[in-house]
Amino acid sequence: MNLYEIWVDVAPGTTADELVEAIHRWLGFLKNRGEIEGFRVSRRKFGFGPDGLGEFHVTIEFQSLAQMDEGFFTAASHHPDVEALHADVYRRVTNYKSGLWRDYPDQGLPEFSGR
Repeated sequence: MNLYEIWVDVAPGTTADELVEAIHRWLGFLKNRGEIEGFRVSRRKFGFGPDGLGEFHVTIEFQSLAQMDEGFFTAASHHPDVEALHADVYRRVTNYKSGLWRDYPDQGLPEFSGR
């Protein structure tokens, strides 16, 4: 499984609930299209966490990098319906950080036994 990890803070002028609802609409749309496997939204508890990471953490699961490409192509399509959902999330966040992670060892690949 490939995991696209995102950390954000809530942008001024919006609420945490508005942000999370927008994330669920956007990622639910991609999930219904089969362009992501699933997603999870979590919030930092008691302010505990590494400096520089946002209050909210979003994990998006992809079965393969090809599936991830499909989701990214949809996001970049600029189709009015897609653009509205994506923009509704984007305008509600600040301090965006992301990274791509994977299960280790990869399914179907031999485990590296070197250094």
